[in-house]
Amino acid sequence: MPNHPNVIVFFTDQQRWDTVGAHGNPMNLTPNFDRLASEGAFIRNSFTCQPVCGPARSVLQTGRYATATGCYRNDIPLPRQEKTLAHYFGAGGFDTAYIGKWHLGSRDPVPADERGGYQSWLAANILEFTSQAYDTVVYDEQDQAVRLPGYRVDALTDAAIRYLDRPHDRPFFLFLSFLEPHHQNQSDSYPAPIGYEERILQRLSLPEDLEVLGGSSRQHFAGYMGMVARLDEALGRLVEALFSLSQLDDTVILFTSDHGCHFKTRNREYKRSCHEASIRVPTLFHGPGFSGTGAYEGLTSLIDLPPTLLDAAGLPVPDAMQGRSVLARRLDGDEGDDDVFIQVSEDHVGRALRTRRWKYEVIASEADGWKDKGSDTYVESQLYDLESDPAELDNLIESGGKASVRQRLRERLAERMVAAGEPRPKIVEAPAPARSPST
Repeated sequence: MPNHPNVIVFFTDQQRWDTVGAHGNPMNLTPNFDRLASEGAFIRNSFTCQPVCGPARSVLQTGRYATATGCYRNDIPLPRQEKTLAHYFGAGGFDTAYIGKWHLGSRDPVPADERGGYQSWLAANILEFTSQAYDTVVYDEQDQAVRLPGYRVDALTDAAIRYLDRPHDRPFFLFLSFLEPHHQNQSDSYPAPIGYEERILQRLSLPEDLEVLGGSSRQHFAGYMGMVARLDEALGRLVEALFSLSQLDDTVILFTSDHGCHFKTRNREYKRSCHEASIRVPTLFHGPGFSGTGAYEGLTSLIDLPPTLLDAAGLPVPDAMQGRSVLARRLDGDEGDDDVFIQVSEDHVGRALRTRRWKYEVIASEADGWKDKGSDTYVESQLYDLESDPAELDNLIESGGKASVRQRLRERLAERMVAAGEPRPKIVEAPAPARSPST
């Protein structure tokens, strides 16, 4: 068997892109992410293709859109016939392990045939329901509850380091999935490690959208950023463990998140919208194939990350995957991706296109966001000029001067929907603005 690098996915939950210094955050809470981003490949324009937990996870596991797998909303188990990264890495001769939050099963403990083919298992389906910030409960391969000590981020990181320290006679693929910085559902709170929220409050800096729109950010953002800080410390600990085991140079690391957080500014909760706060996430690759390559500027979707991982590991990328490897793009000299496609569910049934300049969303006003996977008919809903309005405060969808822009985006969005396996939609134009009566 040829030599393959180890692969680790460091996966956070609900982390906005602008929480890290590499994206300009001034609070200096992510030195480890920032250093790895400068040493490896910083994916500067990285987006989820479904801003809600379960669907986004289905995309990252399979490399297929949530409507293609059927996991278009939460609480739909990943179909057993779907091939995951664990299946592909396992077939390529890797040990495979999953630690943390799964959110693609039907219950806790997750039945063995709903674990996506992972060989080692220490996880919970909905970790926020089985655990609290300082009371982490997961389940092992025998469905036995395992209580891990310490803050939840540290508890899972400790388990990951114990896995790394096992004897391995072949390369490993480890998927380490945190709950943080997702809120604790039962209390609608963001419980940071002891003392972190108070310290961060002294230098808190809100992003522009939260500064203007508020939402719950003044109550929650300091705790949220405390969770981000501890995650970054955990990333540093993991890297140091790899270094101490002489494995860092032989390990590909992917850091990414499933979606962002808008703090109840765009709807009644934290995500499920097409706005940057919901869809843009921090992403980097580090290790063999990425060292010293610099930032990747192309617009990149969560759906592009699974083929990139397989490519980096020297494994074939299956035709079933619907994204394209960042490594393959770079080899072709392609860093000019023009748009990414987003599917929105639960809050509403929507489809969106994010280009370098524009954000364009259509919604299915007659569809149910929980019951309906999609629709035949959509209505134009939102248009933002990200060059002049990066915080997306001025919806231009009814602007008479943007008719040609909307037409171009409307046609492109329909193309992206068809390419994703959806039927070609009918998209109804936004109503023209009312004319002022002549004097």
